[in-house]
Amino acid sequence: MIWVYKYDENYIWQADKDIEVDVENGEEIPKGYTDKQPPDGLFIAKYDPKKEEWFESATQEYIDSLQSDPPPPDDVALLKKQVALLTLQLSQLQRGGAS
Repeated sequence: MIWVYKYDENYIWQADKDIEVDVENGEEIPKGYTDKQPPDGLFIAKYDPKKEEWFESATQEYIDSLQSDPPPPDDVALLKKQVALLTLQLSQLQRGGAS
């Protein structure tokens, strides 16, 4: 038994439709399937039947849209920034005002 990997009419991997095929007992790989496993890390895996390999078909814009926004700064980071600003203002006042 081997796992085979389903792709649609546009050769896009259909991960939820992978199946096992008993090739040792003469069962053939169905049309629209391949025994080449898509590599990990592809966002939209697309199969090239001529080269018998998978490649990334997602655009960089699509991949970027899946990335989460950075978290807001935490309270400690905000306090450090405020202390730095106040320290700068204090040193400017001690020298006779802002330059």
